[in-house]
Amino acid sequence: MAIERGNAGLKGPRHTTIRTERLLLRKPRPDDAESIFERYASDPDVTKYVGWPRHTSIEQTRSFLAFSESQWAEWRAGPYLIVSPSTGSLLGSTGLEFETTTRAQTGYVLATDAWGRGYATEALIAMRDLAQTLGVHRLYALCHADHRPSARVLEKGGMTFEGRLRRYAEFPNLGQGQPQDVLCYAAILDFPSGTPEGNTP
Repeated sequence: MAIERGNAGLKGPRHTTIRTERLLLRKPRPDDAESIFERYASDPDVTKYVGWPRHTSIEQTRSFLAFSESQWAEWRAGPYLIVSPSTGSLLGSTGLEFETTTRAQTGYVLATDAWGRGYATEALIAMRDLAQTLGVHRLYALCHADHRPSARVLEKGGMTFEGRLRRYAEFPNLGQGQPQDVLCYAAILDFPSGTPEGNTP
């Protein structure tokens, strides 16, 4: 995985672009709104098990991009778009959402024509590697308890099942109006080199 560093931010260099074997992960731009809306954010099949409402207007997508900018302004990484380097086609999104400097959450969403190709696992591994580079100690992800494909992706991405959280989160696109059970997966990452913990034999 190749990480390109952008301009220094409040907490150090920002990692605005990541290249994996088959994917380009990059920071979202304001002019991405239409592509995001059309490719996945407005698709009922794609958004069934996500934790945010399916977009029914481009304004909702622009609100996501404003949120993305706020995350990138505060942290060294944030949301990423998943792009095909060969075609330039938008495939989906992933990212890191920081809770503290050492704890972050990740996830992914892919357009339907990008399903079943291993892209989700590849993007997840990239986020895990990036988190470790940034000194994150705990990286975790949640998925709906009935969404076994996502659970398998998290397992393939090197995350460990920690347990079932009962009535933990709402999934607005399921229309059930009450919190649902989720599965929690996490990766406990090595301490970054150069720290007292990382230098301990």
